[in-house]
Amino acid sequence: MAIEFRINHPVTADDFIDLLESSTLGERRPIHDRGCIEGMVSNSNLIVSAWDGPLLIGIARSVTDFHYACLLSDLAVHKDYQRSGIGKRLQSLTREQLGPRCKVIIIAAPAAKSYYGQVGYVHNGYCWVLDPGASIKSGRATSRSWTLKGAGSVPPSQ
Repeated sequence: MAIEFRINHPVTADDFIDLLESSTLGERRPIHDRGCIEGMVSNSNLIVSAWDGPLLIGIARSVTDFHYACLLSDLAVHKDYQRSGIGKRLQSLTREQLGPRCKVIIIAAPAAKSYYGQVGYVHNGYCWVLDPGASIKSGRATSRSWTLKGAGSVPPSQ
């Protein structure tokens, strides 16, 4: 059966969890927090997926504005299909959906650090991560009063 690539085709939480468990990415994703996984899938605005019949065998899950920045949050390929070009094709198709000035940004898994340079990414040492539960530290004291208007909210994980 031929591998079929799809753009923004619905992916269920179960399909995504199965793929994460069948790839090396499952070790670093909250696969036991279904609410979080559902939020990850439903709030992504660019998903390129690879299918072997009904089986999800690859995914490039991104959040992007399509013009300046695209965070490729998850790139996963089923262990049985790795080293066959599926990951590169997922990245190429992701890139094709973006505007000409849009950068693709990915934080490499430790085991994949050397891979991204080989396929054309440039290492950037300026990425910073604020972990869940961490707060922005206050700097200088200020006498300003701040008001927040029109703020949306992020639905909590179930």
